[in-house]
Amino acid sequence: MAEAAEELPPAPEAAREVFGDRFPEVVRYAELLADVGVTRGLIGPREVPRLWERHLLNCAVLSEAVAEGVTVCDVGSGAGLPGIPLALTRPDLQITLLEPLLRRTNFLQEVVELLGLDHVTVVRGRAEEVLGKLQPVHVVTARAVAPLDRLAGWGVPLLRPYGEMLALKGDTAEEELKSARAALSKLGVVETSVLQVGEGIVDPPSTVVRVEVGESPGGVRFAAKRAKAARKGPRRRR
Repeated sequence: MAEAAEELPPAPEAAREVFGDRFPEVVRYAELLADVGVTRGLIGPREVPRLWERHLLNCAVLSEAVAEGVTVCDVGSGAGLPGIPLALTRPDLQITLLEPLLRRTNFLQEVVELLGLDHVTVVRGRAEEVLGKLQPVHVVTARAVAPLDRLAGWGVPLLRPYGEMLALKGDTAEEELKSARAALSKLGVVETSVLQVGEGIVDPPSTVVRVEVGESPGGVRFAAKRAKAARKGPRRRR
């Protein structure tokens, strides 16, 4: 028997400050996550009481690390985290929510239309499948998708020259970054850093791993070739 969802708490005052004029829309989004988001298996029922602090505000503060007027691809968007909170705080961004599962993309499309997010596009697919089909973006975002080395293999090829990937991570951010350095170098990454965003809004602040690529597309070509080989799978002996 499925576990019943707990009650959604009222929005904290910080949400009014962060989302401003879009506060009514983020409340509606929170209500959807707490209702159909749970029944469709997009979030766990135990996440509902901490939806505001752990999920919505935790993702919204990522906007502190995103430059003005850029293009963004949210890889493995799931229920829209961090893409939709980012879209609600930043109407200046052009955001693509990239998600392979149909039930999730259906939910995302419903949310985008309901909230009137004209600057957001929903695309169904995996990062390696849309490579070459989507225009390269300035910023790739991700949250709780995969370890950093694997995530970079999916996200970095979607970047334009001098683009950056921003991955929301937890306490293991520094450790993941250290273990992924060799893989990142092969992908053409030239700079990495760990940021803390949301000071005074979320406690503890959100941890973001920033991965920046340079001018040379060599690392991107390497990742594209590897993704193509992965799709084909191992060769069969005749």
